[in-house]
This record gives sequence, C-alpha cells and structure tokens, in this order.
Amino acid sequence: MSTLSLSMVPKPTQRAALGQVVLNEARITWRRPAPMIGGVAVPLILIVVFGQIPTFQQKSASFGGITPFDAYVPILVVFSLAMLALLGLPIPLVSHRELGVLRRLSTTPVSPAWLLVAQGIIQAAIATFTTVVLLVVSITAFGVSAPKSPGGLVLSFLLTTAGLFGIGLTITALARTAGGVNVIGRLVYFPLMFFAGLWLPRAIMPAGLLDISNYTPVGAAVEAIQDSMLTGFPPVAPLLVLAAYAVGFGFLAKRLFRWE
Repeated sequence: MSTLSLSMVPKPTQRAALGQVVLNEARITWRRPAPMIGGVAVPLILIVVFGQIPTFQQKSASFGGITPFDAYVPILVVFSLAMLALLGLPIPLVSHRELGVLRRLSTTPVSPAWLLVAQGIIQAAIATFTTVVLLVVSITAFGVSAPKSPGGLVLSFLLTTAGLFGIGLTITALARTAGGVNVIGRLVYFPLMFFAGLWLPRAIMPAGLLDISNYTPVGAAVEAIQDSMLTGFPPVAPLLVLAAYAVGFGFLAKRLFRWE
C-alpha cells in the first residue's frame, strides 16, 4: 500500500498493528530457537564454566594484569551480540522474503518494513537482556568489578549492536534463501569470533594480529566494553570503528535490500 494510504490509517491503529507484528515475530523467533540458544544459553553457560576454573580467577601478567575471566566477559558479550545479529536477525527476514510474505504485505496497510522493525526490536531486546544477565552474573557470582564507566559501557553496547545489526541486514540483503543466509552468517560469524578473542584472547595476540582485530567490529567492541568495565570511558578509536561499521553497513543494507 502507498505511503498516502498508510497515512490515512489512524495512529493508534498503526501502533496496535505494529505491536501485533512484533508479537507474531516473537512467536516465530521462539519456534526457531537455534540462534537464540546460541546467543543466550551458550554464553551464559560459558560464563559459569569459566567462573569455576581456578586459574581463570588469578591475575596474569600475560593478560595485562587482569584475570582471564575479566578478559572473557566482554568476549562473551560480543559472542552473544554477534550470534543474534548475524543469524537471529537475518534468518526470519530472509524466510519471509522467500515465502513471499514481504511482497504480500506491500499490498496491505502493514508496511513490510515493519517486519524489519519488529525483528530489530526483538533481537535488540534479547541482546540487552543477555548482556545484562552476563554482567550481573559475572559481578555478583564471580567478583568482577562493576563497570568503571556505565555510560561508556552503554555507548559501546549501542554502537556494537548497531554495527553488527548493520552487517546482519547486509547479509539479509545478499542471501536469497534461508539456507543461504545460514551459511553466509556462519561464514562471517566464526572468523569474526576469532578476532574477538574467543579462541586466542586479544591480550595474548601477536601485535600484527591484534592490529587486524582492532579494525574488526568485534575486536573494537571487545576493547570498548573491556575498557568501560575495567578502566573508564573507552578510547575514541574503537568507538569510531564501531560507528563506521554501523554507518557503512547500514547504508549498504539499505541500498541492497530486496523485498522480493
């Protein structure tokens, strides 16, 4: 339906319709729980497992004077955000396009863009919930210090979410099938998690590898979140990297996105 036609629908009706779309998308997300399990349950299990390892609670010179557990808290936060952005967000949107749902919605007062908004709201809500739980568990159960800069932490979280969601929407634009988006998402996800430090923490990366990590969205995210937690407001460099990914991939997704 045209913008003019949509504008003729009363605002309360539009809000109610959007609320129904969000509710329906939440049900779909619940019925396809794999990305949610990976983005919520796995990092929560890992934070508990790492917290039980005695050597992870001991400060180490190779980790810059912090504990390995302190180093892994931001990595697991980014692990969760990347899983939700690169798989949780694109899969249902591509499925809708593959089944013709987006095309059919374009003939109704419900704009197909509302599905993007609804999935963004759902995945962002899950990401926020998981991040809060990870931080609360790490602080209350395993003695991690409260964030030195709560404002820096919130800003880092928002920029990380924007940057990774932009990449996720670009994957949505490029993939033609739900199977394809699953493959592309995983091909992007696992190399990124290497640079986030999941297998080789950034603190012990060789200098050249660390430089590469600093210019990836996940490496910059881990740096910004870790500095917010341990030292204070994060440096400008990782924030600018995250902002650049958010703007660049947001623009790219908008240009490439297909409704059919």
